Amino acid sequence: MRAGVLSRRLLLQRSLALAGLALASGCWTPRPGATPTAHTPRIGIFFLASRDQVAGFLAAFRQGLHDHGYVEGINVAIEDRYADGAEDRLPGLAAELVRLGVDVLVSGSTLAVARAAKQATASTPIVMAGGSTDPVTDGLVVSVARPGGNMTGVISNPASLHGKRLELLQAMMPGLSRVAFLYEPSAAAQPASVGLGAAARSLGLQLELVEVSGPGEFESAFETMRTRRAEALVIATTLTYHHRLPILDLALRNRLPVVSPWREVTEAGGLVSYAPDVLNQYRRAASYVDRILKGAKPAELPIEQLTKLDLVVNLKTAQALGLAIPQSVLQQVTELIQ
Repeated sequence: MRAGVLSRRLLLQRSLALAGLALASGCWTPRPGATPTAHTPRIGIFFLASRDQVAGFLAAFRQGLHDHGYVEGINVAIEDRYADGAEDRLPGLAAELVRLGVDVLVSGSTLAVARAAKQATASTPIVMAGGSTDPVTDGLVVSVARPGGNMTGVISNPASLHGKRLELLQAMMPGLSRVAFLYEPSAAAQPASVGLGAAARSLGLQLELVEVSGPGEFESAFETMRTRRAEALVIATTLTYHHRLPILDLALRNRLPVVSPWREVTEAGGLVSYAPDVLNQYRRAASYVDRILKGAKPAELPIEQLTKLDLVVNLKTAQALGLAIPQSVLQQVTELIQ
């Protein structure tokens, strides 16, 4: 009898030891139907553009999560979706992520994405990574200081910067009179069109609106700019950002300086950009996700407007176009690309 008890004890100790080794090595898996003891947060993020076009934005968001201690596949999961430029697909993508039961829904950087997220759920927390310059006027939140619903986040690129960008062009191009704005026919592009029109009028400039539906119309768009005697080009919409390389190639061939809100455009050959850092916008959005996962309520998290602005000038492009950068502009430059 004594030997039997000892034998059972040894078998039990051995079983416990083997189970401990399995847990330590990560080889243990729960039985079918078992409830996990810890919940791995799931974050849904979706964009109007394609995966390749926003790879840098998503990388910045992941870096922001990593900075707060999250490792994808270990203590957080990310569900990412892309509309590939089709605005009408956004509501479906947002609804799909909500059905998956994500803990936080992150809307990528256009107003159409933010609106699709808002329409998809009144309960799942939503973090904007941009997408609106005035979320109160856009009907997304009650107030910036206290959003009051399930949406908060980071905004940037206020409309007032349109005037500053045109002023920079005037400083670098004395006598400038006509500026073209290349844009797509979408609701997301309308605020930029209206803001630029008002800014141009206040500065005594003629704004030439040139509409395109896709890259196949870029060549004819530049022909239109030549016909209208445009002397510079503004790009400030989703389509033109994501197709910046062919646009910049055509602009250089037509000797049109390009001004935009994006550093990446200036790095690729644009003349000047002036705006908050878009990549930092996504890193900051990750900090909102962190706070929400730790129990903060979106209704009580003030929306952050990025106020640190970067003025980036491409000196190589300026030289190729025969433009001198005045000292008044150089004194404000954050980064000079040579």
